[in-house]
Amino acid sequence: MSLSGRVVGLLEDDPIMGESLVQRLALEGTIVRWWKSGSEALSELQRGQPEAVICDIRLPDMSGEDVFRQAAAAGKTPPFLFITGFGDIDQAVSLIRAGGRDYVTKPFEMPEFLDRLQSILRAPAEGAEAVLGRSPQMQAITKTLARVARMKTPVLLTGETGVGKEVCARFLHQTLGSELPFVAVNCAAIPADLLEAELFGHERGAFTGAHARHAGYAERAGKGTLFLDEIGDLPQTMQSKLLRLLEERQFTRVGGEKSLPFEARVVCATNADLPSRVKDGTFREDLLYRINVIALEIPALRERREDIADLLDHFFDAYNDELDAGLRGVSALAEEAAVDYRWPGNVRELRNRMERAVAMSSGPWLMPSDLFPEKATANDPSRELAPLGEARDDAERRHIRRALDMTGNEMAQSAKLLGISRTTLWEKMRRLGLSTDIEQPSRSEN
Repeated sequence: MSLSGRVVGLLEDDPIMGESLVQRLALEGTIVRWWKSGSEALSELQRGQPEAVICDIRLPDMSGEDVFRQAAAAGKTPPFLFITGFGDIDQAVSLIRAGGRDYVTKPFEMPEFLDRLQSILRAPAEGAEAVLGRSPQMQAITKTLARVARMKTPVLLTGETGVGKEVCARFLHQTLGSELPFVAVNCAAIPADLLEAELFGHERGAFTGAHARHAGYAERAGKGTLFLDEIGDLPQTMQSKLLRLLEERQFTRVGGEKSLPFEARVVCATNADLPSRVKDGTFREDLLYRINVIALEIPALRERREDIADLLDHFFDAYNDELDAGLRGVSALAEEAAVDYRWPGNVRELRNRMERAVAMSSGPWLMPSDLFPEKATANDPSRELAPLGEARDDAERRHIRRALDMTGNEMAQSAKLLGISRTTLWEKMRRLGLSTDIEQPSRSEN
């Protein structure tokens, strides 16, 4: 995410530090309002709010904490990034619990500072590309879906459970027009002996209990979208009938004689390995070719961490309104914990955790213990403080991850940012349990 065009406030009384930050942010295209006292900042904040505030904690007329709390008491306040010395870390953490978003400790590296600032800013959700995610993978998927939307070509969405395959299908459908039907069918949830009648419909008297004509999913989809989820679990007897539907673009109700036109787009989704199922004889190869015209694999959430913060905000807003919880937001500590988590259940797990967190939170800001209550140690005083070695490793692990994210997993650049050799970086990654799929450097490197 770019800082270009973003408006931020800078509250810093040190002329050297302030000038340095203003110049560096200007190079990023950022519009900076520089305030040199707390009273000046509060006065300016009353007239118009920037998108974020960079705030030194020690000021000549009042503390950064006073500025933040007075601004918060006056109404909605922009996210604060606090600049603090080592001795004020406890105060900074306390401010984050009160609603501040993040802090950096002096002295700090400029790339780290810019990364922290970017993390508390949210790009406005304009246009289709902001819908599915800001990560490069989801941006590419968004563009592909938008490009094929004008055609009725079958689309196959693959990926782990909970990654958002139906969300992608609905996004594709929305480009056709929201007034058209979107009919979702879970192929694994309907008994095999009922699936044909449910998919194609039936005439009155077609079988025992068929007291009236019934329009099936294919008919109800009209000119919209027929979404077949868990297509890998479709019984083989139905696979041939689905193939005929796609080839002939027409169908007949069970017990009927008249052929009806099929005009909907078909979007299929699965978390199964369909080529493997073709090999073991449980999925028709010709059907796979027919539904696999446009194939998109939706990446797991752990592979697109850039989307996590936006998803947190999206589900927070939804559940905060739905439950009328009156909460203020997701804290920076909770966001950092979420980014570090691997999300085995993907977006579905994140949504469920957010619903529980909003419903059960005891404070105005969601904290890590709200998202991950199973990790909370409040009832175990002997474990409140982690061993020093564990805390050091955890901090080092997060710092290395941040460097790798900033450089796109480029080892040389990451090592340079961290001030160590590539060999040292690789060894640390191996010791800390980070992925070392990146090529191992030679022993001759320093």
